[in-house]
Amino acid sequence: MEGGNSNNNPEDLAVGCLLSIRTTLGDEFEGQVVTFDRPSNILVLQEPSKHGPRRNIRLLKANYIKEFTFLGQAEDPLDPTNCFLDLTALQAREEVAIRQAEADAERIGVGVTSEAQSIFDALSKTLPVRWDKTVIVVMNDVRVSSPYHPDSVVGGTPAANERVKKVLEFERKRLQLRSSGGQ
Repeated sequence: MEGGNSNNNPEDLAVGCLLSIRTTLGDEFEGQVVTFDRPSNILVLQEPSKHGPRRNIRLLKANYIKEFTFLGQAEDPLDPTNCFLDLTALQAREEVAIRQAEADAERIGVGVTSEAQSIFDALSKTLPVRWDKTVIVVMNDVRVSSPYHPDSVVGGTPAANERVKKVLEFERKRLQLRSSGGQ
């Protein structure tokens, strides 16, 4: 199957073939055939990695192949005995993703209005906040209850209390402008 003409048929390529490919768009690269999906006419190629065991996978519509050259045959790229999986790194990524998802979920109020959530989000940009059912707790001291107006702010130091009230007033004005501008 040596050659570099457009008569080469991607469907004839076996898994593991090493190819040099030129596309109709002028791109040139080398890759190893992972598979060819006949219904979608897509060739899946694994490009050589320059940095460790990571792989770059390229999906290429076969009709974009201008020409290719057979460079040789290598082992099956999907052979599980040759695949490198860093289970420790994968488990660490999973843990980080779970912690982030839990943190994101804690930031969503349950049984509160979208207005209350917007106020919570605005406060969270500059202050540490959390939900205690439907009450917004700011800096573990200041509590903001429904209807989330400045006069609903209780607790904390006078300075913290005033800061929360100012942010509430500003956010309420912003919400009013947004709702009146959308009409």
